[in-house]
This record gives sequence, C-alpha cells and structure tokens, in this order.
Amino acid sequence: MTRGPTSGGKQKRRGAPARAPEAATAKVKTPGPGARNRRPPRKRPTDPPPPKSPAPPLPVAAPQEIVTERAAPEQEAAPDMTSGPPASEPQTWGRAADRDGSEDVDEFGYDPHYEQKVLPFFELLYEKYFRVEVTGVQHVPGRGRCLLVANHSGTIPLDGIMLRLAVRREHLRRREVRWLAEDGIFHLPFLGSFTNRMGAVRACQENATRLLDQDALVAVFPEGMKGIGKLFKDRYKLQRFGRGGFVKLALRTRAPIVPVAILGGEETNPMFARVERLAKAVGIPYLPVTPTFPLLGPLGLVPAPTKWKIYFGEPIDLEGYGPESAEDEILVGRLTERVRGAIQTRLDQALSERRSVWFG
Repeated sequence: MTRGPTSGGKQKRRGAPARAPEAATAKVKTPGPGARNRRPPRKRPTDPPPPKSPAPPLPVAAPQEIVTERAAPEQEAAPDMTSGPPASEPQTWGRAADRDGSEDVDEFGYDPHYEQKVLPFFELLYEKYFRVEVTGVQHVPGRGRCLLVANHSGTIPLDGIMLRLAVRREHLRRREVRWLAEDGIFHLPFLGSFTNRMGAVRACQENATRLLDQDALVAVFPEGMKGIGKLFKDRYKLQRFGRGGFVKLALRTRAPIVPVAILGGEETNPMFARVERLAKAVGIPYLPVTPTFPLLGPLGLVPAPTKWKIYFGEPIDLEGYGPESAEDEILVGRLTERVRGAIQTRLDQALSERRSVWFG
C-alpha cells in the first residue's frame, strides 16, 4: 500500500537537515519590494555648488614697501593748511552757520540773528504802519527785575512784539522785554516757532521765575486766550485775570509790577464771530470771522493800520510783602484786582480822549 502525504511528511521531517542550504540561500536573496520600502528614503542629489575661485595669492612685499602703502592714506587725509582753497571752505561754512544764528539761541529759544533778519519789517509796522505812541516809559526801572502786566490786544497777537519794541526804542536804557505767550500759540505751525525765536517764552511759573531770577524785564498778559478771542463788541473790556498767578510770581521773586494799557490793537482785526467746532478739528483755539477773513483768504488776516498807544502806569510796589505772602489767597486776589483796575481805568480814559481809530 502506497503511503500518502503522511509518509511524505515524515520524509520531509527526516530530511530537515537538508533545508539548511535553502535557509542560507534565503538569507542572501534580494529583499522584496516590502523590505525595500522599509528603508529610509534616499536623499536626492542636489546640484553641486559652483567651485570657488581660488583667492589670488597675496603679493609678498618687502617690509619697507608695506609701510609705504599704509602711510599713503594718512598723508592724503591731512590737508595742506598752507594752501588757499581747502582752508577757505571751513570758513565759508562757519560764516553760514553764524548767519543762521543756531549757535546763539538761548535757553528759552530766542534767536537774535533771526530777529535781526525780520526786525526791519516790524520796525516798519511800529513806526509807519501803527505809528505807536508811548507814554510813561520812565516808570519802567532801568535795571533789575520787573513784571509788565498788560491787556491782550488784537485777534492776531502783535502786542508782545510792539511792547518789546516800545521799551527797546523809547527807554533810556534800551532794555529788552521777554513776554510770556500762551501754550496754544506754540502748538500752531510756523507761528509757534516764529514767536519763540523772536523772544516769546512759554507761559508758566517756572519759566517766568527763571527769567526774573536773571533780573529780566518780563511782560505777561493775564487774560490769556480770552483776551485775544474777544468779540468786537467787548473790546477793551478786560477779562478775568485768572487766579492771580502773576501776583504770586511777583511776591515770590520780589519783583515790582508795572501796569500797561495798550490801545489800538482791538481794531486791527475786529472779530464779529468765532467758529470753534471747525477750529478744534484743525487744532486751533478758534477761527475768527472778521470783515475780511475768511472772505479774502490769507489776505484777510492783514491787520488794519490803526493808531496804537501804549501807556505805562506807575509801579505797584510790593516791598512790604514777603515771599510767604504768595500763599495768602485774599491778599493775592486784592492785588490782582488792583492791577486789573489800574489797566481798565487807563483804557477807559484813553478811549474817552481818542478822536479817531486811525489817527488817535
């Protein structure tokens, strides 16, 4: 009887040692596609970088040649001070800088060279256009600190410059006046830097104290922006003088007060109305409406040739009060009203004596 698959299976189990060569052969077989996929992916070759060109060899020079090449730039950089044209160039730039006056600006921004450039124009306004008359300038002390308290006059504040020229031209000592201007003027383009370079100082207690400590002549306008923003119907009616800051300043620095009344500035640009909403969008306190502005555009801001008069009153002596008196609110209020009343009385008297706005 022939054996089936069982006997064949036994033969295979008996012949198991004969499988060794097959197993060895299986080890050396080429792996299938599954094993090839398990290998990490090979990196694709990239284009090789271009070969770098070899740097040219440095020339070998003698030590004396190297020293000569390094010394040549130093010899070229040193200018010949004996030659004409190179020496004249620094002098030309120096003269230009001196004309600009940038080196002579003081700690508050006053530029005397810039003022000299535009001064003929304002002297023409003072002498020929406004025909300013000055009364009582002898009340201004010839030396030492002093506080000039004046009414703010005109939609375009030219009163500070006119007051400065009045003391410089009419006083025996030709004293210089520094006036305090409101913050709103310094925020305006061109006008802020212009007034600053002409001698105006930002209005605050610190700046005023520093000026008076230098024995300067300081002009203040206690009405502030309300003074130049008055309508034509309220001309020469003094607004409230704040909280008496100028009186406290005078008491602390022991500076006398000279009241000043300015007549003629209120009619240079008579303001009939104010536009405030549009002005705030532009960034200015108000937009004036005058007979010529904004109808004629920028030409409408040209001031009218009115007759100006500046009156200097008798000084208000504060020698009997010490610096501690600045904390007495009642005393400060009483002195403030005294100064305000002196200016208002002089304005009312000048208005009653004036016959014409144009000829005085």
